[in-house]
Amino acid sequence: MNPDTQSVTRTPPDIQGVMTNLKNFNGTFNLNKSGFQPNTPGHESAHDMVLRQEPRTVKREGAGIGLPYETRLEMAIMLDDHQCALNVALHQYNKHHWLTEGAESFLSLHHLLDEHREKTMEHIDMIGERVARLGGVPTAHPVTQHELSYIKHEVEGRYTMRDFVRNDLEHELKIQEMIRKHISRAHDLHDWGTAEVLQEVLVDREDLGYHLYSVLEDDTLVRGMNHLMDGSNDIAGDRPMNPETKLQ
Repeated sequence: MNPDTQSVTRTPPDIQGVMTNLKNFNGTFNLNKSGFQPNTPGHESAHDMVLRQEPRTVKREGAGIGLPYETRLEMAIMLDDHQCALNVALHQYNKHHWLTEGAESFLSLHHLLDEHREKTMEHIDMIGERVARLGGVPTAHPVTQHELSYIKHEVEGRYTMRDFVRNDLEHELKIQEMIRKHISRAHDLHDWGTAEVLQEVLVDREDLGYHLYSVLEDDTLVRGMNHLMDGSNDIAGDRPMNPETKLQ
């Protein structure tokens, strides 16, 4: 190797895995699922409540927004899919927030995931409000949300912190991809209000994804536990040092 050439740091395997999964991601919106769906959990049960509007529909009149019915219906269903996905992401963030452990994670990652939870709840509210303004009914049943979501919760159990963060990063990248698709479609239909809401959400989700990606990068201030077994007593050892440096 040329001594003047620096080697390039390899991408960590778990990040490579996330990117591979993202390439294979064919997320679609559930535009064919409007009204009562007998096979969708949470849509039908025996009750004596007075039904005013079916799930996954929009009002034909009286929404207060001057967009065609067909546009409002399509935009509301797509928004509802985002809202369902964000609720799945929130549940997974909750789990990872509760189970943080280790020198890097117990405080710093614990607080980072708390920020992610708060931002996700804010986005759920923004998108749910937009669904309602379009005349729709946001999906609220937890089982139905998971059924309609284009991301799925990880399996139950405790895994490594890197596994947790990697799974959260994969969620964020998929959410970003689906929001970009929706923004493009909203522009096609001249639904500038929905586009503006989603653009604000997208910028925030990109920031969250950047946080998670950075946590998974290789560089770290913690050397791990090898120093307990190598006899160095946590001493880094002598290294070449410029005698003029102020870091003595």
